[in-house]
Amino acid sequence: MSDVQIHPSAIVDARAELGAGTIVGPYCIIEGAVVVGRRCWLQHHVTLCGPMRAGAGNRFYAYCSIGQQTQDLKYRGEPTFLEIGNENTFREFCTVNRSTTAEGKTRIGDCGNFLAYSHVGHDCNVGDSVVFSNNGTLAGHVQIGDHAIMGGLTAVHQFCRLGRFAITGGCSKIVQDVPPFMIADGNPAEIRGINLVGLERNRFAAESVKLIKEAFRLIYRSKYNTRQAVEAIRQELPATEEITQILEFIAHSERGIIR
Repeated sequence: MSDVQIHPSAIVDARAELGAGTIVGPYCIIEGAVVVGRRCWLQHHVTLCGPMRAGAGNRFYAYCSIGQQTQDLKYRGEPTFLEIGNENTFREFCTVNRSTTAEGKTRIGDCGNFLAYSHVGHDCNVGDSVVFSNNGTLAGHVQIGDHAIMGGLTAVHQFCRLGRFAITGGCSKIVQDVPPFMIADGNPAEIRGINLVGLERNRFAAESVKLIKEAFRLIYRSKYNTRQAVEAIRQELPATEEITQILEFIAHSERGIIR
């Protein structure tokens, strides 16, 4: 653990592996088989519990609790796992749980921004460049696509999915899947439109945005049911990357999409 700075009040398990340039602040606890990459920073009173692995450049603010055992009552005590990518920020009091069984894994990608009190439950799969606003909460087995944004106090039911570039409004209750590029808001949530600001900020081509708007119209503003809307999209719109993502997302939905 060369070039690692560990405050004298921190407790670090002998099984832990800390990358070069990592800083462990006052009163932090690293327990079990924890692997932390280069240049990570633990502010103070941070708890990391293994088995877990975090990549390089992650920042853990005060009172985070990362890698604690699942809260699922089916858990029987076997070693389970959490995997975190690179360059994520976990603000104060964030919690992330390991998977429920050894066959599963809780996974978080790269460059996520998890604001205060946000929670990632067991066996979730969270993509890259996501934003969880304060108190954003995932139950178990939730899937979050790349660049998705959760508004403050959003709660997502187990086994639901948020598609790529989807966004939820504050205090939303998500009980079915939110397709890519859509805005969901309300309790229970409804689809309100497309994430136009997010698409523009990420420099989606004007033609791509136009086609996403048309797919939204066919799904949510026509008289079609979901099956009919999907068929209309296939017949009327070109199979661009974005349209294909929407269709594949709907095809693989187990809980159904929010209508």
